[in-house]
Amino acid sequence: MADPSSYRPQPGQIPDSPGVYKFRDEHRRVIYVGKAKSLRQRLASYFQDVAGLHPRTATMVTTAASVEWTVVSTEVEALQLEYSWIKEFDPRFNVKYRDDKSYPSLAVTMNEEYPRVQVMRGPKKKGVRYFGPYGHAWAIRETVDLMLRVFPVRTCSAGVFKRSAQIGRPCLLGYIGKCSAPCVGRVTPDEHRELAEDFCDFMAGRTGTYLSRLEREMHEAAEEMEYEKAARLRDDVGALRRAMEKNAVVLADATDADLIAVAEDELEAAVQIFHVRGGRVRGQRGWVTDKVEAVDTAGLVEHALQQLYGEEKGEAVPKEVLVPALPEDTPVLSQWLADRRGSQVSLRIPQRGDKKALMETVHRNALQSLALHKTKRASDLTTRSRALEEIAEALELDGAPLRIECFDISHLQGDDVVASMVVFEDGLARKSEYRRFQIKSFEGQDDVRSMHEVVSRRFRRYLQEKLKTGEWEAEEGEGAVPEDDGRPKRFAYPPQLVVVDGGQPQVAAAKRALEELGVDDVAVCGLAKRLEEVWLPGEDDPVVLPRTSEGLYLLQRVRDEAHRFAIQYQRNKRGKRLKAGPLDEVPGLGESRKQALVKHFGSVKKLRQATIDQICEVPGIGRKTAETVAAALAGAVPAGPAVNTATGEIIEDETPPPRVGAPPGDSREPSSERGTEQ
Repeated sequence: MADPSSYRPQPGQIPDSPGVYKFRDEHRRVIYVGKAKSLRQRLASYFQDVAGLHPRTATMVTTAASVEWTVVSTEVEALQLEYSWIKEFDPRFNVKYRDDKSYPSLAVTMNEEYPRVQVMRGPKKKGVRYFGPYGHAWAIRETVDLMLRVFPVRTCSAGVFKRSAQIGRPCLLGYIGKCSAPCVGRVTPDEHRELAEDFCDFMAGRTGTYLSRLEREMHEAAEEMEYEKAARLRDDVGALRRAMEKNAVVLADATDADLIAVAEDELEAAVQIFHVRGGRVRGQRGWVTDKVEAVDTAGLVEHALQQLYGEEKGEAVPKEVLVPALPEDTPVLSQWLADRRGSQVSLRIPQRGDKKALMETVHRNALQSLALHKTKRASDLTTRSRALEEIAEALELDGAPLRIECFDISHLQGDDVVASMVVFEDGLARKSEYRRFQIKSFEGQDDVRSMHEVVSRRFRRYLQEKLKTGEWEAEEGEGAVPEDDGRPKRFAYPPQLVVVDGGQPQVAAAKRALEELGVDDVAVCGLAKRLEEVWLPGEDDPVVLPRTSEGLYLLQRVRDEAHRFAIQYQRNKRGKRLKAGPLDEVPGLGESRKQALVKHFGSVKKLRQATIDQICEVPGIGRKTAETVAAALAGAVPAGPAVNTATGEIIEDETPPPRVGAPPGDSREPSSERGTEQ
């Protein structure tokens, strides 16, 4: 634990101007980022008597080992730089909101030739119109089902669309009138795009004009005695009204606003946001955070605004943002929001009327979200703290293992041998730190040897990072290493405890790997599956924790997570190998050039029949590469013809597969959580 006076800047060094500052720990990792109107006044407040600081602030300044700052011209620039640095460095002492779930949105892919309506989660993509987010995916599907009657926009996947175009028959939705069937040419691309634009306009709240037009057309059809057309239009109006009823009017028509409410206690805070567009609640989302820094409601609101609008531009930022408390730098935040929207944004507290009543509803949702989160967190931090203390006591550690890393080996009868490393910090999984390994040094099945290799590779990288930061002296002849910039590194931070999935042999292998590298300050244990025994290096008897022990429960969770992550990687790796095509065996041929070859010739079958000169015509393919491709395809045994099992017909390979070597219709890549250490 550092003394803040040991790294306090000298008087007169800190400028009296706006800027952003960073505190770093002994490993040069950025642990806190803040902004200030006056850097001199703000930083001076951190270097007073530690006993007089807020407990969380005191923890931060005693964890830090240095401080640095960057001067900017205006407070708006400081706000932008603070947000960028928090996203880049992920400081542990900054407020970071966690979505309590991945909220789905209704998306219209206007960047495609035939726009598609679908449910989407995750980061937003360019050229896609989003509506929401919604609390449940089924709510989106119900709304879309009602609206497809009036706006029969395509909802099918690329594979279904392509298949229907090939066979000349639309899917079921095309037959029942809930798709305009552009796949078989019932409408032109321009007509289908117009339908998608009408769908987007209606979802954006421009409903009155469209309903009036439908009602007028319905009356005109009835007057001309076209009763079937009038009945169809009547049903369309009814379907749209039912879709509108699902989003009740809460504010005056044409009101676009986001309402943000906060519920908090001393340890945590929950934020709820209602997105109101066209006077109706179009979406809702919520976040929960640990209050790791001393921050009041106004400060939480400021952080929420950065989190909510930091990546948004244009109409995604509403005209009006209603909050429970105004941040200290309200004019600066308003200017920042206006810059992102491109026009004026009102940031204020609702005082009366419908907006105040709706804000109370949002606040009730925040209170319920916080209560539910606390229930899930198992008595707040108490249980996790007790689990770490029990582990420290059982393994006779000097302190609680705040960072635990667990390793597991996975294979299928000796093939595709891989390993996983999962990380738990403060008893919670930190998935951004997960790593995956391929076993390189040998072939076949040997879990003990694999464990030794993986632990050696992980801590060898750790020692390399220590060398960069100057904590280790470089060997003679080694060049200078650039100073660490504080960004999160793969293996830069050591754990207090290494857990291996296995018994005495695996534990001994892990301990031997650490001793060979000279790492003597990391504890090692193993958790055997059979009797859930905890094994320590050099001990003949295991440590047996009670079945009701919170410490044993935490070790089981860590071990099971490592096992799950390893199996997932092993299955994905095996799946890729089984789906590999002949082009995958061509040395030096990357994915882009594989796709270019298949796209140019239409299929691997036609590529196999091409001459070397014809292959050279593909952009990016030289003669030497063309000769290698031709030789590889000539030596590969062509796959047998595909057969339609229903009719017995042979299916000709006329269309390119979505991915080289993948079966037709399968364009999905195996999912992964984090990067692979090859």
